[in-house]
Amino acid sequence: MLVRLLYASRAVDATPAVIESILGTARQHNQDSGITGILVYGGGIFMQAIEGGRRAISDLYGTIQRDPRHKDVVLLHYEEIVERRFGGWTMGLVDTTRVNASVLLKYSERAVLDPYAVSGKVSLALLEELMATASIVGHT
Repeated sequence: MLVRLLYASRAVDATPAVIESILGTARQHNQDSGITGILVYGGGIFMQAIEGGRRAISDLYGTIQRDPRHKDVVLLHYEEIVERRFGGWTMGLVDTTRVNASVLLKYSERAVLDPYAVSGKVSLALLEELMATASIVGHT
């Protein structure tokens, strides 16, 4: 059974080296576990959608909650899915400093990434928009 989980967290350290470390770890682990998804970051906040088997996603989310590189981990959305939406990426990446501010403003009160201030549905809509505007980069 496939599921999709969306969560937000605050970075303990948002330096480029730490973000690259998180991406590298995610891409290797996800490829081995059949997990796909995207990571959005900006202003010290991460928002990540992950898709895969229910057990693999549950285990990964537990690992993320214990990861010392994250704090204030919050579940935004969880659902059973028929097919993957982010299947093209073992972990795609969106840096919000490179996204047109109007895209972020469309889904929130200010032109910043703040999934803590909006619903999970709004956060998923933002991810769809980022896909439609080709804002996601990364490897499969």
